[in-house]
Amino acid sequence: MWIPITLAAATFQILRTSRQHRLRSVLSVNGAGFVRYAYGFPLALLAAIMTFAIARQPLPSIPAAFWPIIAGAGIAQILGTLALLRAFRLRDFAIGTVYAKTEVILVAIVSAVALGESLRPLGWVAAVICMVGVAWLAAPSRLGDILTSARDPAAIMGILAGVGFAFAAVGIRGAATTLENGSTWNRALFTLTVMLGIQTILNASQLFVTNRNELLNTGRAWRAALPVGILSLCGSVGWALAVTLTSAAKVRTLGQVELVMAFAISVWWLHERHTRAEYAASALVLIGIVGVIVVG
Repeated sequence: MWIPITLAAATFQILRTSRQHRLRSVLSVNGAGFVRYAYGFPLALLAAIMTFAIARQPLPSIPAAFWPIIAGAGIAQILGTLALLRAFRLRDFAIGTVYAKTEVILVAIVSAVALGESLRPLGWVAAVICMVGVAWLAAPSRLGDILTSARDPAAIMGILAGVGFAFAAVGIRGAATTLENGSTWNRALFTLTVMLGIQTILNASQLFVTNRNELLNTGRAWRAALPVGILSLCGSVGWALAVTLTSAAKVRTLGQVELVMAFAISVWWLHERHTRAEYAASALVLIGIVGVIVVG
């Protein structure tokens, strides 16, 4: 069940990213990022009210360990996003993207250490193949040059972004699995709602201190921002459900199919031309994904 849920989440993420990019014409990078939380949290809260108050579904039992884990996951996701944006500003979009994709391996490592959910030996090989394919697809004509720039500040920020995203993914699963006496949906929804609430408060506070006008602009741009919030929530619910059902390493590896989907859209829908290297990179991503699912 986690496979179609993950594929749906990746699809929603592609759609959210494309809509979010349009917001750059009216909002800053930070403001466009805040939209995810500002419009996603009220919708998640509404879904939680409908589930737990109106439908009278029982709240999961919440141990004390849940709160620091989910708070850490929310903060890690914000810091990962900031590090990635910093990588783009420092020098190069391609460098930041390639090194951020170390997330595939980092999630597997953090899952093994923190949760004891390690991939099988062939699963590790498949994850590495997937990561190489993703990096190659992100910069098909420059991969060699980029990999020699490991000490570049943009590369360091990219790796820090991957670390942040890895801890966020594992943290969401860790928090959800601490909850007891609840269905998968109830545990995933509660976990996601709490995390979005924490992220909304933190990001809104940061904007209030540094750029109050931008905080107001996110409200003025509600017509363009609301679809981003809806798509973001749908994607986040999908990721939360998937990592509640299975290990974060498998989910985040399969989630890399997002790049292949974007590549396929550009080929078949937009009729853009691509090189053999890009086709080979896409094949590596798919091989790695299948490998993690089958033998991981």
